[in-house]
Amino acid sequence: MNFLPINSYYKKILRIGLPAIAGLSTQMVVSLVDTAMVGRIEGATYALAAMGIGVLATWALVSFFSSLATGTHVIVARRFGQENFIECGNTLNNSLIISLLIGVVVALIGVFLTRPIADFFASDETVGYYASQYLFYRFLGIPFFLISVSYRGFFFGISKTKIFMVSGTLTNIFNIIFSYIFIYGAFGLPRMGLAGSGLGATLATFSDVVFYLIIMLLPEYRKKYQNFKHFRVDKEIIKGIYKISLPVSFQNVFVLIGFLSFVAITGIIGIEDQAATQAIISTLFISFLPLFGFGIAVQTLVGNNLGAGKLKLAKLYGFETAKVATIYTILLGIIFILIPKYVLLIVTNDWNIIHFAAPALRIAGFAQIFYATGVVLANGLQAAGRTVFVMKAEVITNLFIFVPLAYLFGVILNMGLMGAWLALPVYVMFYSISIFLKYNSDDWHKNIPINLN
Repeated sequence: MNFLPINSYYKKILRIGLPAIAGLSTQMVVSLVDTAMVGRIEGATYALAAMGIGVLATWALVSFFSSLATGTHVIVARRFGQENFIECGNTLNNSLIISLLIGVVVALIGVFLTRPIADFFASDETVGYYASQYLFYRFLGIPFFLISVSYRGFFFGISKTKIFMVSGTLTNIFNIIFSYIFIYGAFGLPRMGLAGSGLGATLATFSDVVFYLIIMLLPEYRKKYQNFKHFRVDKEIIKGIYKISLPVSFQNVFVLIGFLSFVAITGIIGIEDQAATQAIISTLFISFLPLFGFGIAVQTLVGNNLGAGKLKLAKLYGFETAKVATIYTILLGIIFILIPKYVLLIVTNDWNIIHFAAPALRIAGFAQIFYATGVVLANGLQAAGRTVFVMKAEVITNLFIFVPLAYLFGVILNMGLMGAWLALPVYVMFYSISIFLKYNSDDWHKNIPINLN
């Protein structure tokens, strides 16, 4: 086959990837702003520690089901590459059915389990109390979140990442506004503190669902994909979304449990160390979320080209995107290593927390350089149907390398917070190497668990 000039690949990667990065970066900004607002209330140390538990616990539950976006994305991308637009719309419809049903059930269960979840991961009673308040309001927004996830997967699959960019921008502007109002009690409303951040996020998620509904009603999408006209339950599509998404679900939830365990380990070391860890994790969103944006581009480009039968081109897009992403992480890693204290000022003005966090952020800045290859090529493997392999690679390296080493270095060997964070580069390197080797193999694209011919 004839390949295009290399610049053409980069242009296409950036055309799809940059809007996705922009949309995800708005989530990064909200995370930083929310952390900054919470970091400035009375009792910030307890609130930040609780926020670390609350954010990760919410995502541990939600992420098990938010992988519906992956199943939707992969199937829609293949159908779009085949130019089967009606089936793209039909895939969205069935994804929405799954999201609505699961979202309601999970929200009801989550609301009743907020305090047990918080108490399980918190080593301090006050931290557990604050975390349970935050979790209650976040769980109420799960149905809206999962519906927006289905729409997100659809638009990713048809290469319309700009829709996600606009959605993310508007939603997160609302998130900041609502969070400010309820955290500080603006306009005469009650001052809710950390709980107000959770309520603000839920209200913003509802506005995101409204946005996507409006977009799908536009003639450009309504006529081409006809999802309103041809609404039918398709068991094969539901089965396909389930088979593709379930391994990603297990991957997400176990990895987040791993990071929750890591946060809990830093809590054993000390409350200040746990608060510093939350500040570092929030800061790392600057790096990780754009990487996920490049991953979205890869999933779309690999899926589209596999659907069109262009196997070599599909594989090439993965490697070229990994190069672009690595350049980004190198530049950011240099900043994290050279001026960690100034970076941490974005999320907190508590110099005690910054003092604890700065050395560990240097370690994290070094580790994330190597994470680019793992994230990007893992998305390429998922687009090719190898979601089971990606799940195994990440769960094994996270739960059986990262967490035990963090406990060994940080607690048993008494190396403190620095020791715990030294486990991160070991985990990242093992994960990225395993993903690279599989993506570079001959059978990387031969295991999609649904017939899309």
